[in-house]
Amino acid sequence: MTLSFGTIIGAALPVFFVLALGYGLRSTKILTEEADSSLMKLVIRVFYPCLYLDYVIGNPALQNAQNLISAPLVGFFTVVGGFLVAFLGGKLLGLEKGKGLRTFSFGNGIYNYGFIPIPVILALFDDRGTLGVLLVHNVGIEVAIWTIGIMLLAGGFKGKAIKNMVNPPVVALILALSINATGLDTQIPNWMSQTISMLAACCVPMGILLAGALIADLFQKQKLFAQPKVITGSLVIRLGLLPLAFLVVAAFMPGLSVELKRVILIQAAMPAGIMPIVLARHYGGETGVAIRIVLATTIASVVTMPLWIHLGIRFIQ
Repeated sequence: MTLSFGTIIGAALPVFFVLALGYGLRSTKILTEEADSSLMKLVIRVFYPCLYLDYVIGNPALQNAQNLISAPLVGFFTVVGGFLVAFLGGKLLGLEKGKGLRTFSFGNGIYNYGFIPIPVILALFDDRGTLGVLLVHNVGIEVAIWTIGIMLLAGGFKGKAIKNMVNPPVVALILALSINATGLDTQIPNWMSQTISMLAACCVPMGILLAGALIADLFQKQKLFAQPKVITGSLVIRLGLLPLAFLVVAAFMPGLSVELKRVILIQAAMPAGIMPIVLARHYGGETGVAIRIVLATTIASVVTMPLWIHLGIRFIQ
């Protein structure tokens, strides 16, 4: 499979334009902070579960038991591996525990695994199977975040964090896989499938708009260049070392399906996820460090994302 550089840029640009639109809507007060809570609940509790139902039910790639096992394991270990690489990198930069090291490790270890890769995968591969594998893969990421990740960030085990692994998207995934396993996927009436698809279609654009609005808030509250070594380290680790490691996994780990290799390729190119900002605030991390990681890697990924995908596509042949 070959993808031209123009095709890759064309797949990535809409994501950044919608992010910019969210930024503009916040800056002009059309999308207000007061609306964020209710809109995010709508995305997480309605639209995102419908996305899982829409792309998992009846998905032939998920009839392959290997994908159901390998995909979440890859999600888990790529995030945990990212924590480790970022922790070692943070130590080399002179960061210390209690002064940003844990947050630096946590923030750089978590790539954007939802709203950015979903539209990119659909644009590049137009493949229902690959997106279904991505959604299963993301469950492993959730487990890594709410277990190893929270222990790293908070400096110890937090039992309540594990409860967050049982969330509406995960419940929807379990329901969808159960429907597939029992053969009921062929019995779902057309009107219900269309309703689910309509709601699922709202998930990504709404999520990206909200992410753009959050980035606008962060720009107003933080000086991006106040901690240059955090920014430089994040760019090197999140957009340099880790993408290369991901591509090595895609190229040389035996037994990976084509769909899972595509997922690894796209995730390799992703900037840091936005969730660490919220979790750093909640679990006593350095919020300013998390904000700079997200802003720096998201802005730089406008350039690096197409480059890594263009380079990495040969690894999954």
